[in-house]
Amino acid sequence: MSQQPRLPFPYRPEAGIVARHLQALAGALDWVAVAPLAQPWVQAVRDNPPPFWAMESLLKEYPISSAEGLALMRLAEALLRVPDAETAIALTADQLGRADFEGASDGVMARLSASAIAMSKKFLPEDGQSSIMSKLGARTVVAATLRAVQLLGRQFVLGQTIAEAMGEADSARRKVANLRFSYDMLGEGARTDADALHYLASYENAIKSIASRANVTWACEQNDGISIKLSALHPRYEDAQHERVMAELVPRVWGLCAMAARANINLTIDAEEVDRLELSLDVFEALAALVAEQQPQWQGFGLALQAYQTRALALVEHVIALARRYRLRFMCRLVKGAYWDSEIKRAQELGLPHYPVFTHKHHTDVSYLACAQALLAAPDAIYPQFAGHNAGTIAAIIQMAARDADVRRAGPPQASTAPSGGSDVHEVTNVGAGSSFELQRLHGMGEGVFREVLKNPQISCRVYAPVGAHRDLLAYLVRRLLENGANSSFVHQLADESVGMDQLLTSPLRMEPEASLPLPPALYGPRRPNSEGLDLTVETMRAPLFEAFTTVQVPAVPAFDAKLAASVVGTGASSYQKWSKIDVAERAAVLRRAADALQQQMPLFCALLVKEAFKTWGDAVSEVREAIDFLRYYANEAERIMAPVALPGPTGETNELRLSARGVWVCISPWNFPLAIFTGQVAAALATGNAVLAKPAEQTPGVALAAVRLLHGAGVPEDALQLLHGPGETVGAALVAAPGIAGVVFTGSTQVAKIINRALAAKDGPIVPLIAETGGINAMLVDSSALPEQVVDAVVQSAFRSAGQRCSALRLLCLHEGIADKVVEMIQGALQELAVGDPAALATDVGPVIDREAFDNIQNHLQRLGATSKVLPALSGRAQAAPDSIANLVLPSAFEVASLAEVKDEIFGPVLQIVRWGSGALKTPEAVIAQINALGYGLTLGIQTRIDSRAQALAAAAHVGNIYINRNMIGAVVGVQPFGGEGLSGTGPKAGGPHYLYRFCAEQTVTVNTTAAGGNAALLSGM
Repeated sequence: MSQQPRLPFPYRPEAGIVARHLQALAGALDWVAVAPLAQPWVQAVRDNPPPFWAMESLLKEYPISSAEGLALMRLAEALLRVPDAETAIALTADQLGRADFEGASDGVMARLSASAIAMSKKFLPEDGQSSIMSKLGARTVVAATLRAVQLLGRQFVLGQTIAEAMGEADSARRKVANLRFSYDMLGEGARTDADALHYLASYENAIKSIASRANVTWACEQNDGISIKLSALHPRYEDAQHERVMAELVPRVWGLCAMAARANINLTIDAEEVDRLELSLDVFEALAALVAEQQPQWQGFGLALQAYQTRALALVEHVIALARRYRLRFMCRLVKGAYWDSEIKRAQELGLPHYPVFTHKHHTDVSYLACAQALLAAPDAIYPQFAGHNAGTIAAIIQMAARDADVRRAGPPQASTAPSGGSDVHEVTNVGAGSSFELQRLHGMGEGVFREVLKNPQISCRVYAPVGAHRDLLAYLVRRLLENGANSSFVHQLADESVGMDQLLTSPLRMEPEASLPLPPALYGPRRPNSEGLDLTVETMRAPLFEAFTTVQVPAVPAFDAKLAASVVGTGASSYQKWSKIDVAERAAVLRRAADALQQQMPLFCALLVKEAFKTWGDAVSEVREAIDFLRYYANEAERIMAPVALPGPTGETNELRLSARGVWVCISPWNFPLAIFTGQVAAALATGNAVLAKPAEQTPGVALAAVRLLHGAGVPEDALQLLHGPGETVGAALVAAPGIAGVVFTGSTQVAKIINRALAAKDGPIVPLIAETGGINAMLVDSSALPEQVVDAVVQSAFRSAGQRCSALRLLCLHEGIADKVVEMIQGALQELAVGDPAALATDVGPVIDREAFDNIQNHLQRLGATSKVLPALSGRAQAAPDSIANLVLPSAFEVASLAEVKDEIFGPVLQIVRWGSGALKTPEAVIAQINALGYGLTLGIQTRIDSRAQALAAAAHVGNIYINRNMIGAVVGVQPFGGEGLSGTGPKAGGPHYLYRFCAEQTVTVNTTAAGGNAALLSGM
């Protein structure tokens, strides 16, 4: 199976793509005829609205833009899974305290839910410290709120078991005969192999149940079917793990396909995120080959296609070609897409050239219609299934299907004198009983519109029906609420009678010239371009990295003689006198040229980082981008802060505050970020007019030398930036002790920072400033309202990415005892799936630690923890190479400790310590934060909770520099998350923040008496 790209480049301008779609639709769709078909459906829904709990009415009552809608969404997402009463009370109080559910609609369900929720506000404690009686009242009302949320869940889950769901489907079919169902077993994507096997068993059981009711003599599409999620069936369903996925996942899915084929039911593979699309196609094609070989008569194998992707039409064309190649007929569910917001954020975070999805909603509608046209035109290869709730889109599909059927019946096109234009309403609604397509909707949504559409018995509809416990509903329901609660959503506007019929059914067939959002490169505005990144799942973007790796050589760096420290200080001082007098705009221009050069040489620097610093490819790309961001950000900041500031004063004088460079700075950088931190320190000093003596880490001088050469090439004078390589205890110490040093900026261990601080304090002469960023025993506090799957993702990324060799890495996980067993088990399973080995291999998650000294130090800690703590067993990892073939590999490890007091040292490697809280000395989250503060470090802190007020209160109580709520704790972005700590974690100011450059400057106030020449002419002239 070839892994060559099958589709166009995903990051292209959307306007050009939409223009081509519009051209293709020009003769295939007449919107003038579409609107009259849809109008009666819309009017009927507005005249006879669906029940309160239907999505349309729910969004009308509590739009997600309102406090009530947000509270309802948060409660639906979290309340059912909270195991302890205290947290449930706090969550309910937190969410309902900001909403007003009284005075809702006249619906019976609205009054019931509004009364229960409004009553809960009266009983819930405001400060969390109420009396026993108050708590009893609160528990009662939380139980009422739980029942309300469960009631909500029942409207969007067909059944809690497959048997219950099938019974509900039978009841629905007794009311509407032309219904079919595709069952979706609820659940998150697998994080562990145990999760994947659990979901596999769930799918197998569902297929057996559906098969028991299927009719093997019917056409496959007439039977009910199942939808499966590939990410639920493999814990590492991602492009970097391609080999594993093909070897391990394909047999699992083929087993499900074979069961479905024997029963003559349909099986559809659900769509996932853009970065998994090529992988999904590889899996799909492998399965298609097996179908062609072993079950060629089966016509129930299918794939969901997302129209919001800019490659959607190319994807449709590829799937059609695939069907014809294997002589199969696929079922293709066309959807508009479910991950739009996350795709936008990912593209922005990665600094990609364009978005992989359309940014205008009507552009997605255009894409949907173009894809629909292509699907309808290939009846030999595709059975189209059109999913959606937009009445206009449904009417357009019916019109195109009728026209397409007419064309096929008429045979080859004949010359005609008939006027052009669409079919009239009567012709469009006469879709034949043998129609070769179906409509689809989600259970609990679009019922009003489909109630009207399905009055035509010739149209069939398949209901996408979630099945599972209500507590598993959360991710599904919240996604549906977000999608359909948006102001531009048809479902939202349908319930809003202030939106006129013309506006609701306006034609989408138009093109906007620009994206509706700033493109990722313009995220930070025109003065600071976002560094351009790479999507490593795209072969053409990662190929230059691998090519550079085959040719790049780590440069040899001569050692500096520490005895010459005074000499280089003198050279730097001389250069400083010239460099500091250059206008700040010119210095900024030099840094910007360096940033542009670094952007152009990204493959080279990534390859250097992999070879010398043992970075994985993802970490290498991120580090080069961070260095680029530092150069551009400090160039802008220098221009901002170094402009003179006029200060107020009495008449007759002027007062001006000025900043100037201090002199020669010693910049001592670490090996864990040998390019980003090195460049950030140097750029800050240079931007403000200082000269630099740069002492890189002993382990990574080659990267530093390449960076210095790049800066010199951009225009930094060689004497203004000198690279001095050697041991810290000799070269670093000599530079710190040398007379004439204006300041020291250091990133490294707390121990070395204290040594530098004492050395500077002992020197004669001026007081020398020190900027120190040191380590930390970084903690993450997790309460029982947090989603375990999200917690595990954040923990694995924060603790084990970069082999745990980040200042910000998670060291201490504080888990609420109510969810601790489940989360610990998931962490164990997730660590089993990590690939440990050669960092140059794309599949590697955890490479080696930097050197033998680091390895030995970590091993000593592991031995100590193994003797004193509970070891989480079997954390072997998946080696990509034999462990003895790569030096200094440390397998990810985790330990449960009895108390926070046992955590005394920062372990700079892939080692996590876990402590439980919720009783004893750690009864409350406030007590946990107090003990974290008592450790004395203060670099990063993670907080995982759905209780907003708790998150903010804990953040305010923590003596920590960077706090991350409901996300991972690593990857601070320059200018977005200024980075630095307090206490044992550093002096500040924060790197990459608006206050950083001030420390490199001296301040000067100049006051001029303007009346010295004889009087206040300005004042007198105004009399």
